[in-house]
Amino acid sequence: MLRTLLIATHNAHKTSEMRAILGSHFDRITDLSESPGTTPPVEDGATFAANSTIKALAASRAYPEVFILADDSGLEVDALGGAPGIYSSRYSGEDATDASNRDKLLRELARPEHAGAPRTARFRCVVTLAKGGEVIAQFDGTVEGWIARAMTGEGGFGYDPLFIPEGHNQSFGELSESQKNTISHRSRALQQFQEWLHRSSRD
Repeated sequence: MLRTLLIATHNAHKTSEMRAILGSHFDRITDLSESPGTTPPVEDGATFAANSTIKALAASRAYPEVFILADDSGLEVDALGGAPGIYSSRYSGEDATDASNRDKLLRELARPEHAGAPRTARFRCVVTLAKGGEVIAQFDGTVEGWIARAMTGEGGFGYDPLFIPEGHNQSFGELSESQKNTISHRSRALQQFQEWLHRSSRD
């Protein structure tokens, strides 16, 4: 068992999800909110994988003694050419909130040129493990689904109340935390990480 894992995020929702899924593998899971003074790196990569790597390496250089796990994730909507994609968290501007991002997404899909298009979409998550300024492994998780015409549910965060995963008739915002954590893009990437941990422990 690895003793300590530092999640390279200040996002309490992400940390909570990761703790729920990975808690049995680590003595302690912490994040950057417990490390005052850390400055988030500029996420100027063109892909989820690139931005996940940027975050993991920046944190691993600041805290070389611990294992770092960083993720970059977002929503890809087919009718919008894959947007918001890597800009999911700031889709409505630099001062974006979850609510303003959801509102913009619904407005864009309501435009005449998109009104009749399929509302198919997917959440993607790329997770990067690093230590001492070097990437150790990377994992990619995806969940397919579609965008609802209105928010449903109050759970989750981000676009969760608008995203209905394939095979379900409820949004991520309506599913329980345990239900979401078995099918989400983040849980699928973290499942690969757990499988990697099991393999590594046998080597």
